[in-house]
Amino acid sequence: MAAALIAEPSLLSFILPSPGPRRSISPPERKLRVHRKPSLLPVASPSLSPPCPCAAGTLDLEPDEESPSRSLSSRQDGKEGGRDRRRAVRIAWEKLVRWSRSWRSKAKSDVLEGTKKVVVLGGGSFGTAMAAHVASRKAEMEVAMLLRDGDVCRAINETHFNCKYFPEHKLPENIVATTSAKDALLGADYCFHAVPVQFSSSFLRGISQHVDPNLPFISLSKGLELNTLRTMSQIIPRALGNPRQPFIVLSGPSFAVELMRKMPTAMVVASKDKKLASAAQQLLASPNLRISSSSDITGVEIAGALKNVLAIAAGIVEGMNLGNNCMSALVAQGCSEIRWLATKMGAKPTTLTGLSGTGDIMLTCFVNLSRNRTVGLRLGSGEKLDDILSTMNQVAEGVSTAGAVIALAQKYNVKMPVLTAVARIIDNELTPKKAVLELMSLPQVEEV
Repeated sequence: MAAALIAEPSLLSFILPSPGPRRSISPPERKLRVHRKPSLLPVASPSLSPPCPCAAGTLDLEPDEESPSRSLSSRQDGKEGGRDRRRAVRIAWEKLVRWSRSWRSKAKSDVLEGTKKVVVLGGGSFGTAMAAHVASRKAEMEVAMLLRDGDVCRAINETHFNCKYFPEHKLPENIVATTSAKDALLGADYCFHAVPVQFSSSFLRGISQHVDPNLPFISLSKGLELNTLRTMSQIIPRALGNPRQPFIVLSGPSFAVELMRKMPTAMVVASKDKKLASAAQQLLASPNLRISSSSDITGVEIAGALKNVLAIAAGIVEGMNLGNNCMSALVAQGCSEIRWLATKMGAKPTTLTGLSGTGDIMLTCFVNLSRNRTVGLRLGSGEKLDDILSTMNQVAEGVSTAGAVIALAQKYNVKMPVLTAVARIIDNELTPKKAVLELMSLPQVEEV
């Protein structure tokens, strides 16, 4: 303001008193304005948001006559742009829905219609949840569960509850439990294998005489056999004495309790036989369970096995209260180690970033329902492994898989610092605190 007054000396005569007699002089009409300095920046288009009125060089005591129209034009253009964006999003969504409806109308359902009996080997939490899911797909289909525990078997048949794992969830009435392998397998169209990996070979050898050589096996078990380093796709045909036994692996981020509650879940089936994978999709897919397909059995199985070991590491970090930065760094490093080994074994990188890889890793590492994460959390809190395992009523596959993973890494000449540290902790040869110090002291290398 002062600058403006000084720049206009004639204005002083109307403010300061003069020594002579006062005269009434009408001042000339003019606009009092802070003059803008020339700008090197281009003038903003009316379609852009108007500059802040408090910005340097834009504060006018009297606005330009064109400013209201420019502001109105900007608002109108903004509304038009918003409507265009919303319209584009709506069209994209409608296209997606039309495609989905068209695909569903053409999807085959003859597999489900032609399936009369399914058998589930094992009565643990996930085996029970899968039996309940399949049984709910078709009331006329028999779902036989082959169990070892006679009490659980009787409870399922009499009360329709698996009181050991799901005392609050009633099972469909077309589920029949038995301890007889012959009765369970007789006439089955599909077999779900839900026995823990370390016990699978001996179990399968014991029932092999009742298994039809053409019966498709859908494996739910995740892990590596400790002494042989075999995956389930290698264990099942070998134990049954039939290298051509049809095989499918089912994996992905899925807690049994959420499957029982019919909460939205997505998984993947993998098989070398595309028709077999498609049949498994038709059998399992439902409004609450999405099933993708893959031909990459190696990627799906290795990711499913190694994520359990990584989940123990994540639990250790949580138990030691090392913070979110440490947790994120550790899981990222673990994902890289899984990728290094899996791709060396022939897995596809896209598999490792999908449901059976990244999806399952996130669920198992970050959610408290994970058995393997719970083992790690208690280890990080200072408990002994034997004490932890003695209080668990379910198998944490990562404990036995850890040693096998390191042997596999040595076989393929892959360095796996995080997963090796977990194996050393489980073997009681390294404390969690010492492991963290050693991992943080590793050479600073290029990220790969």
